[in-house]
Amino acid sequence: MSTDPLVVFTPSGKRGHFPAGTPILTAARQLGVDLDSVCGGRGICSKCQIQPSFGEFPKHGLTSSEGALSEWNSVEQRYKDKRGLIDGRRLGCQATVQGDIVIDVPPESQVHRQVVRKAASAREMIMDPAVRPYYVEVDEPDMHTPTGDLERLATALKDQWDIESVTAGMSVLRKLQPTLRKGKWTCTVVLHKGHQDSEHRILDIYPGYDETRLYGLAIDLGSTTIAAHLTDLRNGTVVASSGIMNPQIRFGEDLMSRVSYSMMNPGGDVEMTTAVRTALNALTDTLSAEAEIQPSQIMEAVFVCNPVMHHLLLGIDPVELGQAPFALATSKSLSLHVADLDLTCMNPAARVFILPCIAGHVGADAAAVALSEAPGEQEELTLVVDVGTNAEILLGNTTQTLACSSPTGPAFEGAQISSGQRAAPGAIERIEIDPATKEPRFQVIGSDTWSDEDGFDAAIATTGVTGICGSGIIEAVAEMRMAGLLDAKGLIGSPEQTGTPRSIPEGRTHSYVIYDGTADGGPLITVTQTDIRAIQLAKSALYAGARLLMDEMGTDTVERVVLAGAFGAHISPKHAMVLGMIPDVPLDKVTSAGNAAGTGARMALCSVEARASIEKTVREITKVETAIEPKFQEHFVNANAIPHATDPFTILRSIAPLPDVSFNTGGSGDGGRRRRRSR
Repeated sequence: MSTDPLVVFTPSGKRGHFPAGTPILTAARQLGVDLDSVCGGRGICSKCQIQPSFGEFPKHGLTSSEGALSEWNSVEQRYKDKRGLIDGRRLGCQATVQGDIVIDVPPESQVHRQVVRKAASAREMIMDPAVRPYYVEVDEPDMHTPTGDLERLATALKDQWDIESVTAGMSVLRKLQPTLRKGKWTCTVVLHKGHQDSEHRILDIYPGYDETRLYGLAIDLGSTTIAAHLTDLRNGTVVASSGIMNPQIRFGEDLMSRVSYSMMNPGGDVEMTTAVRTALNALTDTLSAEAEIQPSQIMEAVFVCNPVMHHLLLGIDPVELGQAPFALATSKSLSLHVADLDLTCMNPAARVFILPCIAGHVGADAAAVALSEAPGEQEELTLVVDVGTNAEILLGNTTQTLACSSPTGPAFEGAQISSGQRAAPGAIERIEIDPATKEPRFQVIGSDTWSDEDGFDAAIATTGVTGICGSGIIEAVAEMRMAGLLDAKGLIGSPEQTGTPRSIPEGRTHSYVIYDGTADGGPLITVTQTDIRAIQLAKSALYAGARLLMDEMGTDTVERVVLAGAFGAHISPKHAMVLGMIPDVPLDKVTSAGNAAGTGARMALCSVEARASIEKTVREITKVETAIEPKFQEHFVNANAIPHATDPFTILRSIAPLPDVSFNTGGSGDGGRRRRRSR
């Protein structure tokens, strides 16, 4: 084992040992990490900015101290003085390795930017927003009727709009009198009324009749990505959508890693809260600029998130979510002021609504999916799977709805995969393997041309082939199973067993070569035995969670499967079933819901009735806690096989070849099955 310092890069998850004194940029290049640089390491271009993280990282098996990087130098100081550098950031060409360290590569430092595929799904919205403008004519002051301007405004709202009980904060009171006089005693007031509120709040006031459009944000705050949809509150139209990586990834790629970081590093929860709030402000600023609106026009934000993200957004230490009984600080919906969350890139008087959580590990994102997909209103028994680093699973029909979460980890996102990467131009996202020749063909993000078609090289000239993303690794493993390169236990065969030189030795196991660009200085992209194991663990957790819900419902089958989430929208149903991610159903009964959590957030943004509906639905959902269910481990072990050790998958076998091969060459003489030595 190397004694050199360990360097772990996020969000890619790539790691390696490097001698002390190695520049971070050099380490990144040797590992194939996507870190930009155009100035030859002279500290001029600023493209190689990195964010070091210090503390204990149990997930990565290291502790990083302030001395893990070389000291701040004159080149970095000169750059900061002249062009500015965000506090805490370093230049990768100047900072050198001195000890074990976790390095985050921010989006602006990546050559191939992450494609955050959480676009808004087409959905007609029922418009009854909590924030609405009202035009009113207010009586002028009268010495004989000594009432204040606010009281006369409240009277006007009652007489003209039948609105009772109005309150206003100091920001409104300060501008109330000059606004009324400028508008000659007419004004447009922006009111907010939540689904549980008995009174309206005046958020803002404009002189006369004002046609300023008001907007809201629907935000899906995920473990890996943050997606936001800027929505016109008049008609529900999404005027701009954007997404960024969740910067908390540098503290841990999965939720329990972040809880561990908080437990083991005093103030770690504050670090993560600050990081995500800063990212939200930057994302909001980007959306305002894209839509060409003023931040003051954004009057409300609705959040959906899992319980750990929920607590870290609110500034609550998530430590209790890391241990039984997984107690939430609160499971109810919350209505807050933007200042409570340090959200500065919208109207200072704007409101925030956070959907309710279902249970300690089943969050507001699952509630949003339940609102969007409504499995409890379906006649068919419907399984809804929101695939991500932490999978949210719902099973229901008109009789009952069940919910659980399952810790799938980051493998489905391309992390912890040897050639894996986030979804970005150049990443392999689709693949087919000829079962006769064992030769692959593939597509990369940014091009519709297959690798064996004319024009492929020209089509990828600007991106190249850089790695394989989550949807690509799922298809690759499933295709390897159907082509006879992989047996049911997940073992990759040797060249002699598979009949192809693309199966290459790697230690005591084998790997399958998808693409070899080494002759031109490009990457060697393979699927290794370790990759297969990572995918098996992820898909087993997902399937085991679904099976627990099916057990609770008293059934071995479901009638319909809905794949939700940005990642779920790009999964091939056939490949997902071959892999054993989802139960055996006819392929025409597997549909994609896109970013269902984001759609649920938009529904709640546009309708107070939708908020009341999800409050009611959450109380009726039966929660199943996978962490304490005895049968979870049994289901998990059985789901390790591809597609499954005990479930027959008869529908799948009628449409997809699953060769009966076995590559276990253990020398026990019993077909590879090791016998326990008798005493």
